[in-house]
Amino acid sequence: MITIPPYLKKGDTIGIVCPSGFMPYENAVTCIQTLESWGYKVKVGSTLGSQFHYFSGTDKQRIQDLQMMLNDTSIKAILCGRGGYGLSRIIDKLDFQKFKRNPKWIIGFSDITVLHAHIFQHFQIATIHAPMAAAFNGDGFQNKYIGSLKNAITGISTNYTCATHAFNKTGNAEGELIGGNLAIIAHLIGSHSSYKTRHKILFLEDVGEYLYNIDRMMIQLERAEIFKHLKGLIIGGFSDLKDTTVPFGMDVYNIINEYVKDYKFPICFDFPVSHQTENLALKIGIKHELKVGKDEVILREM
Repeated sequence: MITIPPYLKKGDTIGIVCPSGFMPYENAVTCIQTLESWGYKVKVGSTLGSQFHYFSGTDKQRIQDLQMMLNDTSIKAILCGRGGYGLSRIIDKLDFQKFKRNPKWIIGFSDITVLHAHIFQHFQIATIHAPMAAAFNGDGFQNKYIGSLKNAITGISTNYTCATHAFNKTGNAEGELIGGNLAIIAHLIGSHSSYKTRHKILFLEDVGEYLYNIDRMMIQLERAEIFKHLKGLIIGGFSDLKDTTVPFGMDVYNIINEYVKDYKFPICFDFPVSHQTENLALKIGIKHELKVGKDEVILREM
């Protein structure tokens, strides 16, 4: 049975932490101001604005900062400032016992997929795959994707529609929603943080990969039987992709479709979850219904 952390109310405190890559403090200012305008208090961790080479601090510093946020019962949600890389270096050194007794929302995407998968597999606690601090910059704080995060943390049920795609496979599915970054999901295979996907609805997105590496990761997921017992599959955005001097010969959706087209469950391509602006908040671990129709796609919380 999935545990749903308490939804936020005005006056609650949101912590901002950078458990992976470095993020300048100024890149989070609009986010902090927006969260405060929504009626929340904000507690900034020591890793926001801190830097140790690529990372937001040494492994020890990042463990200490995230551990403090996990343990602090006054903090009702933890918004990760950015992803990047680094969580898998520290995930096994974190203590989730106080978090398990007092669950709170963990929010983020990209490298934060490590946290989503680990928490779901070990503790069956819901988390939120959603835009992070930098997405608030410019006029981002006004768009519907940041709005979807605001809705998610306050308990408004997910109910999204998107356009159809030529590769879609029609049908209806019900199951717990899991997923995140393709590279991270492939990276976790063989570890005790890896998603168990039987009877789940899985979503995937990625950024900055070579096309041949997308192909390689899809082979890895296929061989690990990640797709075999799914209820449904959602393919999100794949942005800033690269090709080799000799072209791979297929675009990203053709590559992915080659590995999933023969499955019987409903499949949706080009869903608005990505490293781009189009990144709707998705509640991981919570049961959803996926309806892939001829005219539209619907994903709603049950």
